[in-house]
Amino acid sequence: MSTRTRVAVVGGGANSEHEISLASAAGVAAALDVGRYDVVRLTIDPDGDWCDEDHERLALPSAVRTLQACDVVIPVLHGPHGEDGTLAALCDLAGVPYVGSGLGAGALAMDKWATKLVARSLGIAVAPEVLLTPATVPAYTFSHPVVVKPVTAGSSHGVTLVRGAAELPAALVAALALDPRVLVEDVVLGREIDLAVLGRPDGARVVAPALEIVADGVFDTESKYGGGADFRVPALLTDDEHEALVGAAKTMYDALGCAGVARIDFFLTDGGPVLNEVNTMPGLTEESQVPKMFAAAGVSYPELVDMLVRDAVVGFRHGVQASRRVVARR
Repeated sequence: MSTRTRVAVVGGGANSEHEISLASAAGVAAALDVGRYDVVRLTIDPDGDWCDEDHERLALPSAVRTLQACDVVIPVLHGPHGEDGTLAALCDLAGVPYVGSGLGAGALAMDKWATKLVARSLGIAVAPEVLLTPATVPAYTFSHPVVVKPVTAGSSHGVTLVRGAAELPAALVAALALDPRVLVEDVVLGREIDLAVLGRPDGARVVAPALEIVADGVFDTESKYGGGADFRVPALLTDDEHEALVGAAKTMYDALGCAGVARIDFFLTDGGPVLNEVNTMPGLTEESQVPKMFAAAGVSYPELVDMLVRDAVVGFRHGVQASRRVVARR
């Protein structure tokens, strides 16, 4: 009988980040030690259908049974219908341990407006914004350069830096094509600094060395995946800057209820950190920001993936035991 842990790696997703998720899932699956893990690869097509590793379609009940036959699930889905907590909720209902944040944290972090509301309540600075819908767009008047973005999309899809009024209509159309709610944010002038926070089962919060993104203009989809950005890790920070960023990152991680690893993105301005967004399932190819940050701390890509899997199993066991004790006391 095999003593290897059976791991389901789920990639794809019914959203604009489908291909990016496939790359992350392929990297994660390849990083799992074949001597320790049996990997079951599952894909969610752009239309939402599940497929097994032989590309055969699975009805949802069959997909759930496949997940339940595994010891742990790694839901490597970015964007809506995945990172927003929907797949975590499915795993919860199926009683299967999974890597990463649960439904609540995934939904809050995916909603950029809700994330900003949480940050403001905690005293963490965010860019001033206006929330628009198709009904309120006609009343909006352009007065200064802004960044237009969908509330729930990821990987900078639908994000546009608008420098003049003539550019605004196309930017709004692109954003509204992905989400019926759009944020129009003031442009923040500062260095783009990412932090990766890893929550361990014992409650510890591990923060990897900070990473700075140096890009020409807005860090858009083309810059992220076309090789046009320069990642500098560790970022050159003063002690005070580092302390402020780490404190804000940990605060957001805990306030949203994150688990596993999350990437917290900031602009570092003359006035201090300004939160940009929180990613509960960040890119996880070996060349993505989070693995690069942990590599700078001496944690290799396979070691990081292994840690996430082990922590998920341990955390699930403790969580189940705790919930059973609560039920018993009732």
